[in-house]
Amino acid sequence: MTHGIGGSDAATELADIRPWATPAPAITAGERADRIARARMLMAEHGMGALLIGAGASLRYFAGVPWGASERLVAMLLTASGDPIVVAPRFELGTLEADLAVTADLRLWEEDESPSELVAAALRERGIGRLAIDPAMAFLFVERLRRAAPALDLVEASLVVDGCRMYKSAAELALLQQAKSMTLEVQRRAARILRPGIRTSEVARFLDQAHRAIGAPGGNSFVIVQFGRATAFPHGLPGDAALREGDMVLIDTGCLIHGYHSDITRTYVFGNADVEQCRIWDLEKEAQAAAFAAAQPGAPCEAVDHAARAVLGKAGLGPDYRLPGLPHRTGHGIGLSIHEPAYLVRGDRTPLAPGMCFSNEPMIVIPDRFGIRLEDHFYMTEDGPRWFTEPSPSIDRPFG
Repeated sequence: MTHGIGGSDAATELADIRPWATPAPAITAGERADRIARARMLMAEHGMGALLIGAGASLRYFAGVPWGASERLVAMLLTASGDPIVVAPRFELGTLEADLAVTADLRLWEEDESPSELVAAALRERGIGRLAIDPAMAFLFVERLRRAAPALDLVEASLVVDGCRMYKSAAELALLQQAKSMTLEVQRRAARILRPGIRTSEVARFLDQAHRAIGAPGGNSFVIVQFGRATAFPHGLPGDAALREGDMVLIDTGCLIHGYHSDITRTYVFGNADVEQCRIWDLEKEAQAAAFAAAQPGAPCEAVDHAARAVLGKAGLGPDYRLPGLPHRTGHGIGLSIHEPAYLVRGDRTPLAPGMCFSNEPMIVIPDRFGIRLEDHFYMTEDGPRWFTEPSPSIDRPFG
């Protein structure tokens, strides 16, 4: 019998949750100034005259503006000197001023005007002939800018954007730690509400309510709840399954704290695990531990993926992405985006360095039967990796 699974209900668990007692501070104006200074240093190093950042995670990173991308151009133009220039619709001025966390020159456009012309004019003013474009910016905007400034040399800005965002500060690590610790507590409480017949939608609803109760204002940033055969599909199957004795349970969820993500997966059995479920669970834990041990400063990211696959290969799974085995990368970077560079996958030779943060989730899939994903996250220090959340101890005591 699995300990810590079942025995309670949603109302009892929600009533017992208290808001997070030690919230991490928000990112300061001084840290944002440091980010802009580092971006300028990288721009100079790579011969980029200016950097254009569109709405999304990177605009939040540099300027504090938490807007998602839409069909309207919202962007920050950063040059070697002078205040950043922010281009936005004029009707958004009030909201922009409330969200903007850096001093900026605002260039506003009406609905019948071209924001690309505003960017082109700003580049001419500052004598810029080579512009680095946010790698997440929509092709539509890039083409419009190309037409507005045909002589402009456009290059992709990953070297600058990733060169800043991949390496988390102490303040970012604290925000990530809070988000992940909160989600692990929510996961623990979700396991306690399980009962025969409970629907995946009921569990997902509880997770959202619990995230809000513990201090995540937006509730779930995402949620996957799967029972039985559906766990054999990394992102699940559609439908609203009911839980049965002996089902594998996979819950993958997260929240946001000041934009920073958690993303924690727990997998266990409702009832008594059979021999094969126990064997595969133990292999998954061994692969996760091997990946963690391989994450040493200076090693390439792909070495972590190799270590996890070596464990599975020795047990007769795989090889490579073949099933039964591990069908996807071992992990991904995480921060203001839930998936961001660098990646723990073959071919990514980015050297591991202090401040980098990753998921560690070498999922094992047994086709049409079940899947097991144990996902925790770690960050790199000068001395090696450190867990944000401690891995699950065992299949029959998944929360200790």
